[in-house]
Amino acid sequence: MRNHCPHAWHQQQHRGRMWAASPAFRRRLFLLRSLSPSPCAALPGNAACSSSPSPSTSIRVNAMSASGPVYEADAEAVVRRITPPLDRARHKGQAGKIAVIGGCREYTGAPYFAAISALKVGADLSHVFCTRDAATVIKSYSPELIVHPILEESYSVSDGERESVSSRILTEVAKWMERFDCIVVGPGLGRDSFLLDCVSNIMRHARQANIPTVVDGDGLFLITNNLSLVEGNLLAILTPNVYEYKRLVQKVLNCEVNEENASEQLTALCQKIGGITIMRKGKADIISDGKTVTQVSTFGSPRRCGGQGDILSGSVAVFASWARHFLLTNEYPTEKSVNPMMLGCIAGSLLLRKAASHAFEKNKRSTVTTDIIELLGKSLEDICPAGLLSSTSKIILNEMPGEAIKQERASEG
Repeated sequence: MRNHCPHAWHQQQHRGRMWAASPAFRRRLFLLRSLSPSPCAALPGNAACSSSPSPSTSIRVNAMSASGPVYEADAEAVVRRITPPLDRARHKGQAGKIAVIGGCREYTGAPYFAAISALKVGADLSHVFCTRDAATVIKSYSPELIVHPILEESYSVSDGERESVSSRILTEVAKWMERFDCIVVGPGLGRDSFLLDCVSNIMRHARQANIPTVVDGDGLFLITNNLSLVEGNLLAILTPNVYEYKRLVQKVLNCEVNEENASEQLTALCQKIGGITIMRKGKADIISDGKTVTQVSTFGSPRRCGGQGDILSGSVAVFASWARHFLLTNEYPTEKSVNPMMLGCIAGSLLLRKAASHAFEKNKRSTVTTDIIELLGKSLEDICPAGLLSSTSKIILNEMPGEAIKQERASEG
């Protein structure tokens, strides 16, 4: 055919190159590398790929090089893949139990936004560990939250009591820690020195218990000054905004933010802190764990009201826990190598952007954080209808693997 129709053959080759360069192809390729049961099976015309790839092949396909271009994540497909189905056989707690560590005299809205967002996304239970001054206020916002008034600030503790009070706080939180699927550290935390010391102890305990930890807000101030709290913790996610990211880069890489090589710098930052996952928030949310890098650039809203980062942290916590459960029960070896923290960031980023878009369409300049929170459910339903379950999801996600989680935590410890 080539000999008889050289012009037609060149046209076919040109179309193939155009398709390979298109955003749609890159998004599809990223999803295949991340989630496809058989990495090459979904690529049309690829008969050379074995249906049972070797372990080395699986690792190579799933680990997109962070030194290459930043691919747009197929975020909707990720959401549909990791969101558990609603099943009549489930009981309370199986869709996720999230805890927010934050809330003090000055800041009561942020922990509420994070905790209620976790519920609106689909978690069954949402806790807030805050100071006594903040507890009554946060409780008054919603009866849906479980509020623990156990944190203390310097003004309420004498120098002689600090050690005993710190020990008591850790003991109280430790009673609950094993129940949680993920914790969020930072919303409304403040910068009181004694309170930050207590939260540092809580983070160390969560790490020992292998509990995924999302760090945002003043939690980022805390870890920027004490990197050992997250260094090497593969279950840690940082969600810095532009200013928080700048401080982190200056502290860790000892340089300024490089916008021209944003993905390479983010990758280097993740690697320097031991392979943690970082979502650099911005016009496009760039996400990396030091091995892979991707982005979510779906347009959200031009209205930048305060509190959207708190929505994101609560949403990421839920999706990261869902992704972790999903991968632990997944029958496909190629999917088990995917980082669930990356998937949680991708899904959380997309959902916030969708909800913000809906809220702005309705409220325009008057859009506030609560408007966005109220549309999280609709936005998730648009992407992943509650009544629409694939046969694969029914098989793989029929129960939450409590025993598998315990076994993994034991092995990781």
